[in-house]
Amino acid sequence: LSLKFGDVGNLKGLVIRFLLTTSYYQVSVQNWFSLHRLQLLYNHSIQATFNATRIHAPSSYSYHCEHVSSLQRYDALLIPSSANDLSKLWEVTFTDFQIQGFNIQEGHFAYAKDCASFFSPAILMGLVMSLILLLVLAYALHMLIHLKSLDRHYECKASPAYFAQMKDSDMGDEKEPLRSSGSESYELRNQDFCKIYI
Repeated sequence: LSLKFGDVGNLKGLVIRFLLTTSYYQVSVQNWFSLHRLQLLYNHSIQATFNATRIHAPSSYSYHCEHVSSLQRYDALLIPSSANDLSKLWEVTFTDFQIQGFNIQEGHFAYAKDCASFFSPAILMGLVMSLILLLVLAYALHMLIHLKSLDRHYECKASPAYFAQMKDSDMGDEKEPLRSSGSESYELRNQDFCKIYI
């Protein structure tokens, strides 16, 4: 597949050539195409050659990527074929790159297989945060299930408690005499007591 730009400045007859191959894979039971190599031609000769990596899709699909570049900051899908040629002097970057070499219908791209990995850093961070929240929720449910409910009813009544006279002299400040009957009894000052039903 060749893109011919003609004369661009001092570059005479600039051509970008994509070498595509197709192969049949028994695992997927279909043909896949791959971008094998990219060549830059001007002045009627090949000036730079880049080997393409991980640029492939089913033959009935197209391939799409936000950046296809020889630069490391764009994941370097294009690698200079040799350290001895002029490829290392070139920096090639395609923005919003989409290609389809086979089974083209009505001059339109087919459904695109995107280069974005399913496990991108943002997706992995979201999965980790979801796992942490799930663990917190599981711990909270575990604590709620094992929480013992207090099925106790407290009934407090204010009724005097009577005790026979005690001979100890040090208990005098905790009781006061009752003067209601002939027999001398003592009443505790705190008269509230509770019955607990469980």
